[in-house]
Amino acid sequence: MISLRVSNSPKHCFRCWSFLLLLLGAPVAATASDQLTLSVSPARNVLKAGEKHNEWIRVGLKGFTLDSDKKRPGVNLAIVLDKSGSMRGEKIRRAQEAAIDAIGLLQPTDIVSILTYDSTVHVLVPATKLTDKLEIIDRIRSIGADGNTALFAGVSKGAAEVRKFLDKERVNRVILLSDGMANVGPSSPGELGNLGKSLIKENITVSTLGLGLGYNEDLMVQLAGSSGGNHLFIEDAAELADVFRNEFNDALSVVAQEIEIRVNLPEGIRPIRVLGSDADITGQKIVTQLAQVYSDQDRYLAVEIEVPASEEATRLDLATVSVTYANMKTHEQDKLSATAKCEFSTDEKQVSESVNSAVMADVVLLVSSEQSKLATMYLDQGNLEMCRQCLEGNVKYLRLEAMKCPENSDKLMYFATQNATQLFDLKCAETTGDKDATSRFRKSLRGYQIGADTQQRLEVSLPEPGQQSQRPSDPSQVNNP
Repeated sequence: MISLRVSNSPKHCFRCWSFLLLLLGAPVAATASDQLTLSVSPARNVLKAGEKHNEWIRVGLKGFTLDSDKKRPGVNLAIVLDKSGSMRGEKIRRAQEAAIDAIGLLQPTDIVSILTYDSTVHVLVPATKLTDKLEIIDRIRSIGADGNTALFAGVSKGAAEVRKFLDKERVNRVILLSDGMANVGPSSPGELGNLGKSLIKENITVSTLGLGLGYNEDLMVQLAGSSGGNHLFIEDAAELADVFRNEFNDALSVVAQEIEIRVNLPEGIRPIRVLGSDADITGQKIVTQLAQVYSDQDRYLAVEIEVPASEEATRLDLATVSVTYANMKTHEQDKLSATAKCEFSTDEKQVSESVNSAVMADVVLLVSSEQSKLATMYLDQGNLEMCRQCLEGNVKYLRLEAMKCPENSDKLMYFATQNATQLFDLKCAETTGDKDATSRFRKSLRGYQIGADTQQRLEVSLPEPGQQSQRPSDPSQVNNP
């Protein structure tokens, strides 16, 4: 995913201050380079006086750089592989190769377990330190494919292996690969979502990798999203090695876990909604949790508020944000806080020039995800016309905002292209009545949504469908609504 940093404190000022402290002999706290950076920024710094406003506030966390030559956090990973009958042949072979390749990224002090599932769950390698890679690789190579798909049991047993070495100073994660529908045991998106919610409370995340067109994307997205993990749609098994490598590299780059964000609004300011994370809103208080932030990742959410009318030259605090998290480098509990402010003016030019285009670009992406969810709902209802209108609206919205935010136009046009491509896939599904085309289209919608909502960094180049030459490479090839 493409993301930008929004910072409230100039680096130059910090460097000058640090240098002055050194000259005076005072100790400089080693927190500038090993703490998250919190930015709390309104979409507009100046609001028109005398009017009520709906305003967006971006709450952003920037992961610090994890130097490759320094010790990274240890990981405690359970790899859970679907070996049901549909995985026979190239799929299981590619999955084995991908798992073996990813194992090579780990260190002897890391914890790993390997599980497979068909009608039942098999613990191929119980949770252990990675002191004998060759033995583990041999066991991975022994996997064959047969049976049904006990997905819930596979994830549950994978989490049980992770619990054997559960450690807040490690990254505890289950990585699930499946190509089919869960047909043994609990199998609804709600049940898997509840499993994810229970695991995140134990500091265990689940990343889900959906292979091919036969899996239930709602189930996989719910499980990953509710536990703070990643989700990827992989149509071609040849992509598996890259996907596994990227997922492992993500797990190896976690710099913060157990993140709690609290937003306090002053009296008179009304919270409307939060995009980018599930949040509890009670009165003037908003609370949400994030599973982790990765090295150099920009992780953000957007809070929409209603601001009462105020007089000219009034200065107003919009929101105060406090953040606590477990620092994976220092092994300490860090705290951050910042306040978003605005002022009121009758000067139209001053108001229009106060727009923070970087903040607006991020808000636009989150709003486009909500529109994509509406498109999915209409698709499920069989209302293809409304589904199309939602996607056409997204293309137009993203392109229009790209013109308003020239510094961030590349990012917005990238997402406009994704929506344009989805429009083409919808047309293919309508024209041919092909179930595979419909499945591909729906999976791309769900992937877009979780990617935009969580600023997921993992990307995979999906293979083109049969009519790939007709697929648009940019939004201009799709008619404007």
